[in-house]
Amino acid sequence: MTVRRTLFGRPLRGVAFDVAVAALVVLVSLAAAVNQPGGWAATAVGLGMSVALLFRRTHPSAVTVAVAVLALVQVIARWGPLIYDVAVLIALYSVVKYGRRLRDGVLAGVVAAVGVLLAAAQTPNVIQWWVMALWYGLVTGAVWLVALNVRTRRLYVLSLEERATTLEREREAESRAAVAEERTRIARELHDVVAHSMAVMIVQADGARFMLDRDPAQARTAVKVVADTGRQALEEMRRLVGVLRDAGPTGADGADGLAVAADPEHRRLALAELPDLLARFDDAGLHVRSTVTGEPPALPPGLELTVYRVVQEALTNALKHAGVGAGVEVVLSYTAEAVVVRVVDDGRGRPLVSPAPSGGHGLLGMRERVTVYDGSLTAGPRLAGGWQVEVRLPLPSEPATEVIAA
Repeated sequence: MTVRRTLFGRPLRGVAFDVAVAALVVLVSLAAAVNQPGGWAATAVGLGMSVALLFRRTHPSAVTVAVAVLALVQVIARWGPLIYDVAVLIALYSVVKYGRRLRDGVLAGVVAAVGVLLAAAQTPNVIQWWVMALWYGLVTGAVWLVALNVRTRRLYVLSLEERATTLEREREAESRAAVAEERTRIARELHDVVAHSMAVMIVQADGARFMLDRDPAQARTAVKVVADTGRQALEEMRRLVGVLRDAGPTGADGADGLAVAADPEHRRLALAELPDLLARFDDAGLHVRSTVTGEPPALPPGLELTVYRVVQEALTNALKHAGVGAGVEVVLSYTAEAVVVRVVDDGRGRPLVSPAPSGGHGLLGMRERVTVYDGSLTAGPRLAGGWQVEVRLPLPSEPATEVIAA
């Protein structure tokens, strides 16, 4: 990154250049003080012009007015064109280049044209008057045109810089939005991994404590379920931590890291994992029956993950609220238009020794996941007892590669 030194808010190099220009005008004024018309009075006018030129970048219009007034004094005194009148051209160049409005530069050009005529009018010979007027006019016009060209280029460069700054801000805003979305997705995954697994472990640990003296074999089975569930949760947590590490920004905007985090390779959970999931809940004490109707199509990875998480959340809620021993039916229906997931429990399980704490975001998380795919979710108690969750997820019109849904 380039460090620009400043003095009173102005680039140091620009200040040094302006001081050098003003010093040159001072030297010219002092060098011609003895031989020029007006003597030291004319030199004082030149010194005033040189002082004004120090502010030609910050106050170009005011500097042009000051230099024009001093030049008018010179014309009124009939000292004729002097060598330090180059300050008039410098002021004209400055107001055209640095002026906020081009109108100021146009007015300065008109004033300079009048000054050219007044300066040429002091020549006694008519022929010399035309020659001098033409010469001064060509020089002044050339300076004005050069300044206009430089102004146009300067404004173009400033517009490019402003556009680049705007694009950079937009890119940073998009990066922050992507990071926020990624954090939301990771928060949901943390809920799925921790809340569901811990709920199962708490239920089984309470059951093992209750059955330790009455049925040691069943207590050992419950402890085994706790251990297996903990290992599964630990494996998923390690995978999630790996995603978090890979998601660290590798570039200026972190886009590379987010692309790695969104890689489907980091989301291995799919419909093929459902039998293992159902088996774990069956071992945890639920009587799970599963039914699949229709021909399973090739689903996008994100949609598969959503189906998996919906089933996991519904079974976890059944275990926590219906209790151990409850019967649960999981139905997956595939049609040409949608995937329908239906999880129904009978609510006839044994009450828990101590209620498992709620994760707090179960139904909300399911609804957010389903909304991503324009699906619908219905959840509520059944008249015959128990609870029912039904999710309908529309299928994409054609297979497409997608990023895993949050």
